[in-house]
Amino acid sequence: MATGRITRRGLLVGGGAGAGLLVAWALWPRRYAETLVTGPGEHLFGAWLKIGEDGRVIVAVPQVEHGQGVFTALPQIVADELGADWRTVAVEPTPASPLYANPLALDELWGGAFDQVPAPVRGEWARRAALMLTGGSTSVRQFEDDLRVAGATARALLLKAAARRWDVDWTQCRTQAGFVVTGRNRLRFAELAAAAASEEAPDPLPQGVQGAGALAGKPLPRLDAPAKVDGSANFAADIRLADMVHVAVRAGPQGDTRLVHADRAAADRVAGVVAVVENRRWVAAAATTSWAAQRGLDALAPRFESRGALADDAGIEGALRRALADKGHRVASAGSLGQLLSGGGVVEAEFQVAPALHAAIETPSATASFHDGRLELWLQTQAPTIARAAAARAAGLAEHAVTVHPMMIGGSFGAALDHEVAEQAAVLAMTLKRPISLIWSRGESLIHDRCRTAVIARMRGRLAANGTPVAWNAQIAAPATGRAMAQRMLPASVADLADLGRGGDAQAVGGAVPSYRIANWAVDHHPADLPLQSGYLRGGADGYTAFFNECFMDELAATAGTEPVSFRIGMLGGDPRLARCLSTAASLGGWDGGVAGSGQGIACHRLRGSAVAVMAEARIERGQPVVERLVAAVDCGRVVNPDLVRQQIEGGLVFGLAQALGATTGYERGLARVRGFDTLHLPRLADTPDITVELIRSDEAPGGVSEIGIPAVAPALAGALHSLTGKRLRSLPLVIPA
Repeated sequence: MATGRITRRGLLVGGGAGAGLLVAWALWPRRYAETLVTGPGEHLFGAWLKIGEDGRVIVAVPQVEHGQGVFTALPQIVADELGADWRTVAVEPTPASPLYANPLALDELWGGAFDQVPAPVRGEWARRAALMLTGGSTSVRQFEDDLRVAGATARALLLKAAARRWDVDWTQCRTQAGFVVTGRNRLRFAELAAAAASEEAPDPLPQGVQGAGALAGKPLPRLDAPAKVDGSANFAADIRLADMVHVAVRAGPQGDTRLVHADRAAADRVAGVVAVVENRRWVAAAATTSWAAQRGLDALAPRFESRGALADDAGIEGALRRALADKGHRVASAGSLGQLLSGGGVVEAEFQVAPALHAAIETPSATASFHDGRLELWLQTQAPTIARAAAARAAGLAEHAVTVHPMMIGGSFGAALDHEVAEQAAVLAMTLKRPISLIWSRGESLIHDRCRTAVIARMRGRLAANGTPVAWNAQIAAPATGRAMAQRMLPASVADLADLGRGGDAQAVGGAVPSYRIANWAVDHHPADLPLQSGYLRGGADGYTAFFNECFMDELAATAGTEPVSFRIGMLGGDPRLARCLSTAASLGGWDGGVAGSGQGIACHRLRGSAVAVMAEARIERGQPVVERLVAAVDCGRVVNPDLVRQQIEGGLVFGLAQALGATTGYERGLARVRGFDTLHLPRLADTPDITVELIRSDEAPGGVSEIGIPAVAPALAGALHSLTGKRLRSLPLVIPA
């Protein structure tokens, strides 16, 4: 409070009165101006939609397109409610505005860091801070209602404009494939746009009627596909500006590191090099071509000095084991474990996960230009307003003097939530006083990747006399990843609302709560202090907690002498959707019980409001696992576009396969050992198994689909390899012992 900033802790001091003030602040009415800009012949219909006099229906999308199909799914929601012709629908990114904030992503990406703050406060803060985020499988879940209201409002205005022209009751009109019709009367949206924009919206607003619903659940073609196929789609590295230079950068190891030497004279002798920029943590060479910039950087031969511990494999494992030995923090529980996990008869297993890399096709990149007191950046970013704030701080400018253009991204998997490349680009543009194009090399992107953290887990359980689990405890040693990301990424005004203490971190153990009916269970987080910065990877903590839980369920089933599927279904009476996924995957896959030699394994999981079960079938060739088949059954609620859903689930299955068999690195002296794709053991086209995806029909609210295919793959594959070898593999990546 002394700084003049209203903080959560300041308002909550004194108990209930402060909490009441905080909620009142959140509920105080706010109106935000629409910032969507119209071009010639375009007419604005609220914050989400424009209709042109040429017939185009332009939907504003606040989420970044990085392969997940958001440039299609969100416009499809509007077009469905509007009654538009899909061939006339276009999309454009939104400007930064509170109207496009994503409070749901705040919860999904930062776990329980904000649980102590009432939901209305979290949502209102996200809006006031214009917290625009793409991540956590939130796009449809967050924006579907707003987009349906936008489409229904525009439809009503078009109907009223047409009815006024025809002198009929507007409620007797309807829309159909881009026309307003009633009887024999028929007018194109293009002819009505100007008049409709000045009509008043009815109250109450009719939704789902008068021509709405024709595009719901249809496999419409992707709007971004043609530009990606013909090469006209622009990414951050494609931007070309007058007098632009290309920049290559090299940073020191993670931790307290500073640049101590760079051979500027050697770099100056490289043809094409125009400047060298030194920073405390990194050095860059600018040149007329990217090739010359990289040669100049190599000539610099920079040396860095580090203080304190540097990440290495032994140090990482040691820190995790020390954390596991310390008393943990109970994050979630039910019943009472009491003495149930003491004495004989306790089933126990330890699991270990190596650091996992993003390894996206497009490395971090940015184009930046500083002119007339303004900084302009073209970025691959999943958090444009956060990146803008970071760039402004690095450049010493006010945020309003910085413009960020979020570009399409060639993959990301969560890496583009961080903004180091934006900070570097801002400093370079300000220093060089000319436009710059910065592209990290493949080695730089892997060495300095903010990976998914290393983890160790101890699982313990006890079976009742009838063979069903009566007690379950997951003890997970991992850094407090949610708090670390909040401190690193979010502005101080947001971090003030977060619980950034030293207790358990729900994000670090996300997905560890068992899906099964177990009377007594607990999840404990043992925070570990690692000399390694971690970030968000597609699938989040569920990518390892599902591995722990489902592999341990297999071990409990084996102890009980029960077949794994029936063992699970017996405890899923409270979750019929997950039970149906499990039985469907087993039936479609021809599950034979996972008997010895079958090469079959099965696992299930819940994530982001969706449920999945995966059956894996594998064999061993030359001592290495070969996955022959993956069968997935998914209940993701109401489906907007089934083709997009299948694409995301199939991609998620392959991504989960990569996490199960590779995509990890060891560390030495603060640097990742992996420097290229050749040592990441990523699945190639020839390695891709036969994939079957069954979408279970559901009328539930849409769940997330971008990540649901990932978590169950590794445990299903571990089960398949156990049936082949008789050995339990409890580490990721899965390696067959010699």
